[in-house]
Amino acid sequence: MRMRRHGSEVHESSHGIDLAPMLDFVLNLLIFFIITAIFVKEVGLDVSRPQSSTAQDDKGMSVNIQVLESGDIFLNGRLVDVRAVRANVEREKALDSNIGVTILAEKKAHTGVVMSVVDQVRLGGIYNITFTTSG
Repeated sequence: MRMRRHGSEVHESSHGIDLAPMLDFVLNLLIFFIITAIFVKEVGLDVSRPQSSTAQDDKGMSVNIQVLESGDIFLNGRLVDVRAVRANVEREKALDSNIGVTILAEKKAHTGVVMSVVDQVRLGGIYNITFTTSG
């Protein structure tokens, strides 16, 4: 008769780690990320940039407006009030219907002043507006 010890019984499941639950979990994560990646729609803005030939043609036909940090507005080098921007833009547009506007805003210029200038330019009939910034 053989005698068995309690500690010597060998179970087949004790030879290694069961990886099935981990593989199920990884597979579920993979499916989740694939599904969410398909349905995520990135929001973007389509920008049509002018070609280099048109950019060269527009050179010199632009109203330059500078908005300073202090709130001062310079139109073609002259200090103007925001209410005078529209009249000046309309006068320039009467001289050349294909004219554009370049708005140079200092980095710390108030956004409200810049947007007021943009509104006045658009009310003046010019929609070709280029924005630049300075330090």
